[in-house]
Amino acid sequence: MNAKRNLFLVVIAAVEAATGLGLLLLPSVPFALLLGLESATVEAIFVGRIAGAALLAIGVASWMARKDALNPSLFGLLVGILIYNTAVSILLVYAAAVLKMTGVMLWPTVAFHALLAVWGGLLLQGIPSETPSGNR
Repeated sequence: MNAKRNLFLVVIAAVEAATGLGLLLLPSVPFALLLGLESATVEAIFVGRIAGAALLAIGVASWMARKDALNPSLFGLLVGILIYNTAVSILLVYAAAVLKMTGVMLWPTVAFHALLAVWGGLLLQGIPSETPSGNR
């Protein structure tokens, strides 16, 4: 077990599961905090709840994998988390710069996801030395 990878997965599990639950139960709150939306359409709330379910799944998968030895499934999870954090950072910057949607937590969230993307990328850089060739 890699302690740095374990910590990364615990952070991902806590943050994404909590955010996912927030989006599932009260999607208007994250919408207001991130995007400054005072009210959201029924369609946006529905899509927010779908996103919440996906984030909850990422959180649970990360928690369950936190103590796993490196294997192709864990590698895939880490790559998926890297893609997710990179995309979220870019999409939130787009929301602010182009769509003019900004809430009090937008920029801290951009910074946090960018930090997680860098952290995840650094973890992945060390993986080739851990993985027997041919396992990916």
